[in-house]
Amino acid sequence: MLTSAPALTIALADYADPRDAADVVALLDAYARDPMGGGEPLSDPVKARLVRDLAANPHAFSLLARLDDAAVGVANCFIGYSTFAAAPLVNIHDLTVLPGHRGTGIGTALLAAIETEALQRGATKITLEVLSGNPARHLYERQGYGDYQLDPAAGHALFWQKRLT
Repeated sequence: MLTSAPALTIALADYADPRDAADVVALLDAYARDPMGGGEPLSDPVKARLVRDLAANPHAFSLLARLDDAAVGVANCFIGYSTFAAAPLVNIHDLTVLPGHRGTGIGTALLAAIETEALQRGATKITLEVLSGNPARHLYERQGYGDYQLDPAAGHALFWQKRLT
């Protein structure tokens, strides 16, 4: 008996498509529940407005990874601007693969798809943030991501936040 390997597809999410919209929310909620996403589920108000808000943001795009038609990963990205290069950049705000599918190449495939999309949009670079204890850090390093420095003597960039709500 012949068996075939599961088929991995990665495509831009269509926020107007109910299935894509539901998958973006479900995958992001799974990520939020993970220790690397904070360990808390998304609130109902966030779930209710997330896709609508992404669709209304002309600088947002999401990529969905599906394995044999089941959503297993998502990357939510935003177009920003590099003033030093006077060119667009892509920031990966969220990248997650469901726990049972990690370590199988889906994250690598999502990063490659993000790079392709970034190049098509004329981006000069891709940025992301990652917790120092997140095992995905090793994937990012293997794919060429690393600390941001202008001058090593000045140190590496830090990602800070100030909560407003």
